[in-house]
Amino acid sequence: MFTGIVEEKGTVKYVSLAGISGKIAIKARKVMEGAKIGDSIAVNGVCLTVVSMQSDGFTADVMAETIRRTSLGQCQPGDHVNLERAMAADGRFGGHIVAGHIDGTGTVRSVVPEGNAIWVTIGAPKEILRYIVEKGSIAIDGISLTVAYVDDSAFKVSVIPHTGEETTLLSKKTGDIVNLENDIVGKYVEKLMGLGPAGPRSSGEAAESSSGQQEQGLTMEYLRDMGF
Repeated sequence: MFTGIVEEKGTVKYVSLAGISGKIAIKARKVMEGAKIGDSIAVNGVCLTVVSMQSDGFTADVMAETIRRTSLGQCQPGDHVNLERAMAADGRFGGHIVAGHIDGTGTVRSVVPEGNAIWVTIGAPKEILRYIVEKGSIAIDGISLTVAYVDDSAFKVSVIPHTGEETTLLSKKTGDIVNLENDIVGKYVEKLMGLGPAGPRSSGEAAESSSGQQEQGLTMEYLRDMGF
């Protein structure tokens, strides 16, 4: 598990893809302190396992699902990436719960200064936007950020100078792709309460209304069945 507090910016040494999977090598310093083979390190928000270590970084396998869901396959040698080690049990929880499991990608629409902060607008598909709420949390390329605005096609975050300096976000340009991970709490609530598209219920089936049509989600009948 991660918190979305980026520890350092690493540099891509190479990405070697053979078909639909491959390896990525990252030049890093801070995240290598105490690291060992088998450890998890988030690279632009993607949880990767260290499979080999070098004096100046590490190498990780990249599977097909990672290539499909994230922007890692587009990385080029010399690109900077956000790095974070898995959270230590005695560490401070500075961000929010970040699993390192990317839900999909978004596209940078604009980067606009306002005072000492920068507004970044990200366009995203509806299946990702459904879990984003104003003043909730979102991980963008592994950075824990607070959502300041959301509509049916995009959301906005306001980035302070420190975050801009310590991460890669403000180096992005209009049209660039970023990795997005929704707050996992919302997804669990949706699943357990039967609020999602699948509408799971205690019996595994959707409720049927008086008109004979199936209803999905949170209903009075469902609450009675659950003892409320």
